[in-house]
Amino acid sequence: MQNPLTNIVMKWIEPDSTVIDFGCGNGSLLTELRDKKNILGYGIEIDQQGINECLKNNISVIEKDIDDGIDEFEDCDFDVAVMASSIQCLREPNVALKKILNLSNRCIVTIPNLGYWRCRLALLLGRMPVTPSLPSSWYGTENIHLCTIKDFEDLCNNEDFIIKENMHLNKNRQESSLAKLKPNLLSCEGVYLLAKK
Repeated sequence: MQNPLTNIVMKWIEPDSTVIDFGCGNGSLLTELRDKKNILGYGIEIDQQGINECLKNNISVIEKDIDDGIDEFEDCDFDVAVMASSIQCLREPNVALKKILNLSNRCIVTIPNLGYWRCRLALLLGRMPVTPSLPSSWYGTENIHLCTIKDFEDLCNNEDFIIKENMHLNKNRQESSLAKLKPNLLSCEGVYLLAKK
């Protein structure tokens, strides 16, 4: 069964595009895009198991920490960059987004929403939240910059990033009318298509 997030990304990427996926994992998104949209894709990944899976699927992948690896692509010109569930793991997310939008025309970003009602309830009860978009316990997570939907949209406004499209997902990673109605409270995850002014 296809990941619902993949369906969203597929809608936002044109056929024959050049795509770079920062934190590509096992390369499943790039594989799907290559097979269905004829994209030319490159992955950036630090996990050796993910790199091995990419290579098995004939995905071009570079072993690199995203924080240190973006500058190496500054002379490239990609149509789309993807950063799914990685932005909150970076040392300087705002700087990374600026650099990414200098090497690509658009960027697709997903963020777990710390403002989601289940997160708020967990914090109210004195616990760090564990949700579908924040699945790791506090001692096992790589997240260092968690934010809410409002925080992320404020960042985009402050940095002059254009939000061309967005979707707010429920705990099943599906778009829902409730999540759309009050995204900061009812959305588990936000998905954004960004461009620079």
